[in-house]
Amino acid sequence: MTQHRVTHPDRYIDVPEAVGVFDSAESLKSAIYDLMMAGFSRYDISLLGGREALEERFGTHWWTAAELEDEPDAPRAAFVSEEAIGELEGGIVGGFLFLGSAIAMTVLLTPASTLLGSIAAVAIGGTPGAVIGTLLARRVGRHHRDYYAEQVRHGGLLLWVRTSTHEKERVATRILKAHSGRDVHVHGWSKP
Repeated sequence: MTQHRVTHPDRYIDVPEAVGVFDSAESLKSAIYDLMMAGFSRYDISLLGGREALEERFGTHWWTAAELEDEPDAPRAAFVSEEAIGELEGGIVGGFLFLGSAIAMTVLLTPASTLLGSIAAVAIGGTPGAVIGTLLARRVGRHHRDYYAEQVRHGGLLLWVRTSTHEKERVATRILKAHSGRDVHVHGWSKP
């Protein structure tokens, strides 16, 4: 087990948390969903922050998961479910489709415009918006996948779970281990 360095005691609270390292996004997500089913709040679950947050905190030196699992200053990120990513992607596509259609409709809202002309304008105006929205939505999904891949290349996906009782510690460590979490342990503090 890695010894933790408490470099900034004001940046953590005296509530234990379980920690585990995962080698795949699938096993990480399965563990998170099981933790939520067991009654853990999404606010008690955190992941390692992305590259930008790590570089801001530690400089350009890239840390490994093993070095960060007990590091109080490790930047954290909230878990974003696949469903939420899908909803965001759908919202982006739909928003751009609506914007293009609304612009086309505004241009054709004259007394001389026909219903057929208005429908054609919506179709023509909405198509570029939908294409732009689709490209942006794909970028969001790719960014999410790249985050997981980069973490795995640097030693694994870190997962922290705040555990306020001994029973929650037991449940959390059991779930992390059941989903192939490695170096699963509990330390006596957590980030606020």
